[in-house]
Amino acid sequence: MRFTVQYPIAHAGYDSAYLEPAVMMRFVQAAEEAGFSAIAFTEHPAPSEKWMRGGGHDAFDPFAALGFCAAVTQRLLLMTLLLVLPYRNPLLAAKGAATVDVLSGGRLVLGVGSGYLRSEFAALGVEFTERGALFSEAVDVMRGIWSTDDFRHEGRHFTAYGQTAAPRPVQRPHPPFWIGGNSPAVRRRVAQFAQGWSPLLNDHTSAATTRTAVIDTTTKLALAVAEVRQLAAQAGRDPDDIAVQVETSGSRAWTSEVDLEPHLDRLGELAAAGVTWFVVDPPGDDAEKGIDALHRYGAEVIARATADRPT
Repeated sequence: MRFTVQYPIAHAGYDSAYLEPAVMMRFVQAAEEAGFSAIAFTEHPAPSEKWMRGGGHDAFDPFAALGFCAAVTQRLLLMTLLLVLPYRNPLLAAKGAATVDVLSGGRLVLGVGSGYLRSEFAALGVEFTERGALFSEAVDVMRGIWSTDDFRHEGRHFTAYGQTAAPRPVQRPHPPFWIGGNSPAVRRRVAQFAQGWSPLLNDHTSAATTRTAVIDTTTKLALAVAEVRQLAAQAGRDPDDIAVQVETSGSRAWTSEVDLEPHLDRLGELAAAGVTWFVVDPPGDDAEKGIDALHRYGAEVIARATADRPT
């Protein structure tokens, strides 16, 4: 099991100190020291006030935030969780991603999704009903511009007449794509070409909000992971090359005062279901408490969960 920490402004009521550059630097450096494998930022460039009042959250621009983190860390992977591909012209998305990958020495992980907030699509001038097609097009275009000097593409809403984009990503042939979502369509995409899958253990209410399928038990998750790996094998891929990263309600269920033994047991259950990465959401209400919690989590969870992992 490896561990991703999500930056705490992805919660309502977070401590405004998390917006200070010095605090972000301390946080990501503490995460690296504690043994976390990745830092993650989500994306919501123009959410509605209604969504915010209903439990939504703020967000940095993920490429800008990850670029900052790249400059103050050495090992930590830099993850978008999730980048909503339909929001952008894919050539612009490719440029932002390549920039982070180059300046970090090849540490970007592109967690991507098709999005679910209809009002945010409208605010950005993107047709909500096209999101699936735009997602697929974006992946094809990003991989194409990273591998072709004279890239040509007749898109749904743009035309590339022979574009090029340098510098290209350090990681070849491209940074890994980890696709978020629970639906059968997402699972098929993961099996076909992605390097990782980021399902969410949810309930019917959450699934309806995020417009995805319900995976509300570890048993269902294990069956879904097995399906993805079987589909990958049928596509001629090595199923073990696909990372599985999960976020659960338990991602937020620990603080510096909580007994972590039940949490360790839960991680064991997830690992048995095929999960290889776990998303941790540290306390957001107090930045100092959040940074301290990273060190405790590293010492009491990460060190034990990774003790038997081959190097």
